[in-house]
Amino acid sequence: MMNKIKILATGGTIAGKAASSTQLTGYTAGAYSVDDLLASVPALGELAQISGEQLCNIDSSSITDALLLRLAQRCNELLAQEDVDGVVITHGTDTMEETAFFLNLTVKSDKPVVLVGAMRPATAVSADGPLNIINAVKTAVCAESAGQGVLVVMNDEIYGGRDVMKTNTANVATFKAPNGGALGCIVGGEVRYYYRSVRPHTLAAEFAISKVTALPRVDIIYAHIGQDRVLVDAACAAGARGLVYAGSGMGSIHGAVEAALAEAVQSGVVVVRSSRTGSGRVSAGLARWQEQGFLYADNLNPQKARLLLQLALLQTHERSEVQELLLRY
Repeated sequence: MMNKIKILATGGTIAGKAASSTQLTGYTAGAYSVDDLLASVPALGELAQISGEQLCNIDSSSITDALLLRLAQRCNELLAQEDVDGVVITHGTDTMEETAFFLNLTVKSDKPVVLVGAMRPATAVSADGPLNIINAVKTAVCAESAGQGVLVVMNDEIYGGRDVMKTNTANVATFKAPNGGALGCIVGGEVRYYYRSVRPHTLAAEFAISKVTALPRVDIIYAHIGQDRVLVDAACAAGARGLVYAGSGMGSIHGAVEAALAEAVQSGVVVVRSSRTGSGRVSAGLARWQEQGFLYADNLNPQKARLLLQLALLQTHERSEVQELLLRY
């Protein structure tokens, strides 16, 4: 009997439309519906019993916290049904890594959840979306995918939601896991796994969002030469309950910003140091940073550290407890 897979569509380039088959930038994302996508890849019906649902149809650069919560809650509703064996989410690539990590922490099922997208619009002469979605469904029906956490399937590779990152603006091989690597791949139409994520996820994660209606405000402050404290002060004035500092190198803090971050901590804001470099681990760092109460994000990039901090702040504002969560997940 064929697996029953639900396709949740959110828009993105995989549903994008351009004026010509050679236009690969400046197109309209989310121009086609989930029904259009399914009709364009009839081979999906040979892999599973497929049904589609349009959650939204937007460019993923515009996804909101509210939509993330809605997506996670909808996944949990669907995965709790006996007639759903897995969920494939079509998603824009710009923020796919963030959605994948958030779902990795909030989905309460060991059934496969696979995010997939495209780097070229559906109208492109060499659109990558059709094969990507075929590979995503193959991954979702693969027995070995159960319990792997939320996955991202792009360009014949399978990545874990915690570690995957978009690393290039346009290349179809943009998705990588700089601190680890792919969990598996699809070669010759066959799904093969070689590694597993060791960090807690899905059923083993402690974050419950079924009744959550809003996430706490957490802003990212990006380090750069000539920085001052204006953005830190503005974020705090806007009601930020947490700040992620995307520092240079191993989370280094600009001298003109450090006092503002320390004042933020004193006012009850949780401050986490991450790195703008794109890979590597941020450690506790200078003794005075620890004394001022700054936490550190391990090897999570700033955008993923922000999501984990938002979930952590739903549970606690105790800095030692938040730090433990940053190191555990």
